[in-house]
Amino acid sequence: MREFGRLEAAIMDCVWDLGRPVSVRDVLTELQKSRDIAYTTVMTVMDTLHTKGWLRRWMEGRAYSYEAVASREAYTARLMRGALATSNNQAAAFVHFLAELTPSEAEALRQALKIVPQG
Repeated sequence: MREFGRLEAAIMDCVWDLGRPVSVRDVLTELQKSRDIAYTTVMTVMDTLHTKGWLRRWMEGRAYSYEAVASREAYTARLMRGALATSNNQAAAFVHFLAELTPSEAEALRQALKIVPQG
């Protein structure tokens, strides 16, 4: 799985951060706080994210409303699985990954493993 492009990531961050169905105008307003960007650019990228399956949309009045199909955490997990799949030796890659965890990341992993069903 490919990582989002820079603008795709910024748009998805807005959608995730707002945590509700959004319009292109909602996202544009958020993005314009930190950059100069056109409505049509945001609309085109949101349409692309919809086509790629990252956003669902429906018509409300004369404009689409969008929401994320998956959480930010699910996206991150897909990236991690994709990266792991590129290795010839997944066990070794995983060991290297674990060796580089910070203490707080290691603790978060320990806590997560407590809730994952064994099977």
